[in-house]
Amino acid sequence: MEKFTIFFMLSISVATYSQKVDLSKETEKVKGESAQGYKTELEGKKDEVAATWNRYLKDLGKVKSGGEYQYIENPALGGTVYTSGIVYSRVNGNEEKTTIWTGIKAAEWTVNDISIVEKQLEKLVYQFSVKFYRDKIQLQIDEAQQASDAVIRQQLRLTNQNKDLNNRLVNNGEEKIRLEKALDANKLENFVLIQKIENNKKSQDSVKLAGEQIKKIMELHKDRQRKVN
Repeated sequence: MEKFTIFFMLSISVATYSQKVDLSKETEKVKGESAQGYKTELEGKKDEVAATWNRYLKDLGKVKSGGEYQYIENPALGGTVYTSGIVYSRVNGNEEKTTIWTGIKAAEWTVNDISIVEKQLEKLVYQFSVKFYRDKIQLQIDEAQQASDAVIRQQLRLTNQNKDLNNRLVNNGEEKIRLEKALDANKLENFVLIQKIENNKKSQDSVKLAGEQIKKIMELHKDRQRKVN
């Protein structure tokens, strides 16, 4: 039981995801032409971030691929569907960090729309980044809750086991009086049951400690989730 509890505790990890979303305005060359946009770096695998980002982009319109960039024609931004202009996006990264950039070529847009669209893209990247981190933290909170529920079930089982062992110990005491001829065997069983009760107490202490640590981890996740901005 003690070994299981230790393994159970060690299997719970706290992944560190940024609590602060940083955006930078950067220009990239898209098919040889300058495109102004916003970039952010997220802590997460490229494939995971890219899949989530692609689903997020679908709210703007049909996402198409062109080389290392994706693009959306006639995008819907801020409740407005633009009949001209293209939004470009690129995801780059590795197994630890991923960079997202999205922007526009000014020449493809109506002059009066450029500043409005750029602000919408900045908002889009920021809101996605915040949602990405919050969702990751929520997953950790859910996992911690599942672990906490498992500990509670273990505590209940051990409590019931403790009651059963104590009842058996009482019966054993009565049997000891009645069965003087079997005293040697009775003494051995008495010793075993007492040892089991001691082991049960140690197990309960270990599980209680695991529960307390899990709750601390869960509170840490919740606190970090509240600090995401």
